[in-house]
Amino acid sequence: MTAVAAPVLADANVRQMLSPFGLDVEYTRAEGNALHYTDEQGHEHRVVDFACGFGSLMLGHNNSEIAERAKEILDAKIPVHTQLARHSHTNDLATTLNKIIKRELHTDEPYYALFGNSGAEAVEIAIKHAEFDRLQRARELLGGVEDNIGAARAAVSDGTAQVSPDAYGLAGVAGSTGFEDLIAEIQRRNGAAAATPPLFLTIEGSFHGKLASSIQLTYNEMFRTPFKSLSAQARFVPADQPDALAKIVSDERVPVLDVVVEEGVVRVVERDFPVFGAFFLEPIRGEAGIRPLSQEFARAIEQVSAELGCPVVSDEIQCGTGRSGAFFAASHIGLRGDYIILAKSLAGGIAKTGVVLIREGRYRHDFELIHSSTFGKDSFSSLIALKVIEMLEADGGQAYRAGVERGGKLKTMLEAVRADFPDVVKDVRGRGLMLGMEFQDQSEAASEVIREQTQHGMIGFAVAGYLLRNHGIRTFTTASAMHTFRFEPSIYVSDEDIAQLERALRAVCGVLRRQDEKGFAVV
Repeated sequence: MTAVAAPVLADANVRQMLSPFGLDVEYTRAEGNALHYTDEQGHEHRVVDFACGFGSLMLGHNNSEIAERAKEILDAKIPVHTQLARHSHTNDLATTLNKIIKRELHTDEPYYALFGNSGAEAVEIAIKHAEFDRLQRARELLGGVEDNIGAARAAVSDGTAQVSPDAYGLAGVAGSTGFEDLIAEIQRRNGAAAATPPLFLTIEGSFHGKLASSIQLTYNEMFRTPFKSLSAQARFVPADQPDALAKIVSDERVPVLDVVVEEGVVRVVERDFPVFGAFFLEPIRGEAGIRPLSQEFARAIEQVSAELGCPVVSDEIQCGTGRSGAFFAASHIGLRGDYIILAKSLAGGIAKTGVVLIREGRYRHDFELIHSSTFGKDSFSSLIALKVIEMLEADGGQAYRAGVERGGKLKTMLEAVRADFPDVVKDVRGRGLMLGMEFQDQSEAASEVIREQTQHGMIGFAVAGYLLRNHGIRTFTTASAMHTFRFEPSIYVSDEDIAQLERALRAVCGVLRRQDEKGFAVV
């Protein structure tokens, strides 16, 4: 009797998409910077992993020290779920992160920690807290206006103040209508302003997750457009264009009217309603093509956000936890976010966790009463994260220095390939062990196959499949920049691994230079 293959019920469409390029490989073993799979003939193949969980494996696959710590935690039967109780391990983690914040971001202001299960959930937490904060600021503003209206009404009533004629004009009512009509129009306008939905700011090319709210902050339209109606919207600011940022802020500005009594005169003044919830940014935009944020634009963002009264959220999910050569990638540009988000490598690629760190001056303590996460603050992931930080900080931060040294060697190699193939490779970017190589656009290629693959958005899969099958290299393009390949290995990437990648990239460049119709074909 012939055996019937089990139906593919998980990620069936994705698997079907990967199959033509030979990417539908099932990996059976992973260690350090390598993955292994067994082919149909039973032969095991080693693959050098330059994707590394899209930046999740700073310390490599199945790191033995982390794995041993995980076993110790499980053998000790330390409780995982103890909701509504003290969480000493989580508090230790928050305290440890604060020490690093103090050292790298040069501040004594404490940051409070809110934990979740992943980077995307941490972004959702940040969005929720920012909206909670925005509504509080709106209530405080409108409450202050009402107090001022009461004071002005009393002054007009007892004759100690008169209404300025300009006040009626600013409110758009005739001066003959009287003071109470003026107040009614101010309250009507302010009520309309208060109904304005929140808006978030972020940078073109950004990636902040794919959940219902976080997807609104992700630039890639294929991911975002089907779900635009689900949550608060974002405006995407062109990178390194302060003038464009200023214009967006001006275009979205919503004024409210306030009254003040000065020297016996009641005047009407405009104030800005808090429309903007937060400005989300990545110190290194991974899915935009591995693009570090410039120090000058970071300053412009901080200045505009301070003027708006909204927090700056530094998303370090992919670029943080040592990947840039420092624990926080923002430390390279002197950026001190009001919120800082960490995930991915924080739990060593074994546990799952994410955290939002919020500086004391922006933290709303009552938020803890209305938000919770079943696996947030669990002891297992907290203890694993503490072990990861211990390893990164050991020997005076040797892991960070290794990231700089290994990343420097890798980048030097990528630059050499670019120098030899300028017609094929457009740019090399990044910092530490978060690097990208941008290929020239092939949408007008002489080869019909390469041209059509590019025009249909498949050239990245074709190249990735070639690298895997022919050279034992695993990597992919970035999500919003299809011509940029990512290189985010662990600190254990060896000289031999880098040499293997160089041979592979030179072969790819040769195929593209020759416009070889069959070069990327699956044999």
